[in-house]
Amino acid sequence: MSLPPHKQIRLARTLLERNYDAPMTIDDLSREVAISPYHLIRSFRDIYNQTPHQYLMGQRIARAKELLRNTDLSITEICVAVGYESLGSFSSLFRKVAGISPSAYRDSSQPTANPHYIPLCVSILHGLEEPQSEDQTRL
Repeated sequence: MSLPPHKQIRLARTLLERNYDAPMTIDDLSREVAISPYHLIRSFRDIYNQTPHQYLMGQRIARAKELLRNTDLSITEICVAVGYESLGSFSSLFRKVAGISPSAYRDSSQPTANPHYIPLCVSILHGLEEPQSEDQTRL
């Protein structure tokens, strides 16, 4: 039984959010949600105003910013932790998005006092699954 098209696109977004740190091609993603790559790109762009690739890059940069603010990991460790293989590519994209280099961002930012979370009731309302604990996701 296949999912309705809007649920397939939402599933694609959820997969990108959960697996932002892993290599993923549009072919991999389209296979997971059972629609053609071209239809996935068009539909995703229509719904979210960006392609799956743009969304994934945004997720990675947002996570990198969080790690830069709140950890002592090196830039290289953060690069790898958010799914990049090349420090140069990561730094270039980060500078393009944030307007400054990762190290300058770290120097100019303050740690986040309370990370933002989506309340469970909102997640359920929008059909998102309850997050798994770290122990469950590593099994």
